[in-house]
Amino acid sequence: MIETWRLWTGEDGDSHTERGVIDLHPEHLTSSTASATSVHFAETAPGADLGWHPAPRRQLVITLSGVLHFRTRDDEGFTLRPGVVLLAEDTTGTGHVWHLDPDTAWRRAYVVLADDTDVGFRADA
Repeated sequence: MIETWRLWTGEDGDSHTERGVIDLHPEHLTSSTASATSVHFAETAPGADLGWHPAPRRQLVITLSGVLHFRTRDDEGFTLRPGVVLLAEDTTGTGHVWHLDPDTAWRRAYVVLADDTDVGFRADA
């Protein structure tokens, strides 16, 4: 299983977090195929932060390097490290903030998801 954090917008208009996994087929150890509209890469300098904002689109964010700390207005939080995936679905509402550890740049891949595609996210019980 691949550790995944989901950010989503609740009925209260605030972003919320949910820890889970992207399911892998037990025989092949691969996920089901999800449709994407684009992929791009980005880098942010160590120690950077970004104030309150919703996700610009529904996307997977795959961290390649760096350690990133997220927080919502309800003070829910989580940390992304290399190998942990973010499913960003909080495209409306009050959004979230993040800040980077000061020692490593945040390098990541964005996979912009096609409308209504299922990435196989399963929340922890």
